[in-house]
Amino acid sequence: MKKIVIDTNVLFNMSAGINLGSTTKEVVGLISQSVSGAQGKEKIALFTTPGVVKEIESFFENNDKALLQDFLQCVTIKSPSIFQTSIPASIMKEYINESRARAYRGLTIAEEEIINVGRLFMGKEALPEKEFQMTVGKVIKNVRERYRNATRTGFIDSTTDFELIILSRVIEGYLVSTDEGVMKWARKFGVLEMSPEVFGKEIRACA
Repeated sequence: MKKIVIDTNVLFNMSAGINLGSTTKEVVGLISQSVSGAQGKEKIALFTTPGVVKEIESFFENNDKALLQDFLQCVTIKSPSIFQTSIPASIMKEYINESRARAYRGLTIAEEEIINVGRLFMGKEALPEKEFQMTVGKVIKNVRERYRNATRTGFIDSTTDFELIILSRVIEGYLVSTDEGVMKWARKFGVLEMSPEVFGKEIRACA
């Protein structure tokens, strides 16, 4: 039996190639139906963490709770044993170095955008409030996008990401995620991985 650890984005990223439906409801419904069937119970065991469950629940309306409950009954929700898991010092060193580098890039971006704002308003009289907000709003949007890319893209920035990696390692399960940062760091830990496309095939084979 294959142990598969799923990330939140597997259910919501319709462009990931999972091919289990055109909406999240269809994906969740097909996974529930397939895994709870006779073949599914023999071939696949789905796992995830409490943090992922919280994220999934936040996307569902009250009238969809029955669908969600059916899905969660097919998934083992497990917190990894953090205190009993050892992490190589080399990985921690790399994580700290990358954290510092990303923080510095974020600071540099903020400094650059402050200079851009200064140039934008240089020599101008006080603008009307609406025009001022529209002008500054463009700068703020640019700062957010650049800062997010510098500090978060290709990186793990939440305990939920970290717990998924550790859980996969502890139970020796295949991790399925469309998050570039999660998969990048999972490989450093030597975690088994499964692409969304292959995961979709595994589910459809049990239907």
